[in-house]
Amino acid sequence: MGSPQGRFAADAELVDGRVLESTDAHGKHLFQHYGPDLVVHVHLGLWGRFPNRRVPVQPPRGQIRMRMVGRTHYADLSGPSACELLTDVEVKALRSRLGADPLRTDVDPDEAWARVSRSRAPLATLLMDQSVIAGVGNVFRAEALFRCRLPPQLPGRELGRERWEELWADLTAMLRDGERRGRIETLRPEHDPALLAPPDRGSVCASVVYTYRRGGQPCLVCGTPIARATHLARNLFWCPTCQAG
Repeated sequence: MGSPQGRFAADAELVDGRVLESTDAHGKHLFQHYGPDLVVHVHLGLWGRFPNRRVPVQPPRGQIRMRMVGRTHYADLSGPSACELLTDVEVKALRSRLGADPLRTDVDPDEAWARVSRSRAPLATLLMDQSVIAGVGNVFRAEALFRCRLPPQLPGRELGRERWEELWADLTAMLRDGERRGRIETLRPEHDPALLAPPDRGSVCASVVYTYRRGGQPCLVCGTPIARATHLARNLFWCPTCQAG
């Protein structure tokens, strides 16, 4: 392991030559375990990339924070919001601040429900709060609320347990599907993606989602123009008709 950029060099030296024992993720956080008190924590943020390539190893391109090299593959980490070496105690403390992750086998949805059901905050805020539900990003927020016909402005405490269970199940299904596909596609089979304009390359495909980045375009279900607003410095998309509540 190394740090061509230099910003992770000191920590990389402590791990270099060790065997990667295990990895796991909680929400958007990746943990690589190299031994007691040797855990590399990575969070890609909005711009991070961690591609895996076959050897031979090529010269670094761009600002590579961390480089991992194995017998057959190597991986270059660039642009992360976090890349640090943590102790086991620090990992435990970080995890304690994270909410329920729908993709984890040890998840307890009731933990998330307890926070949602007591909150006056709108669902648009709660779904992006990593201390409530870990791992949901802007695309899945917009798409889950649409698929469950929930207004983004609805306060969490007004949701109701039955609607919450529907929302949790749908989030889980979409996240698992995205993990399996390696991309985000949220349209249900009954909605024809051919009705939409061709997607922009390099972004989430407009032809495979209901609302995300489709502001002003007709809703695939009812034809109402998709609404767009800025919410907590992030773009929010919804259908005023289908998600009227």
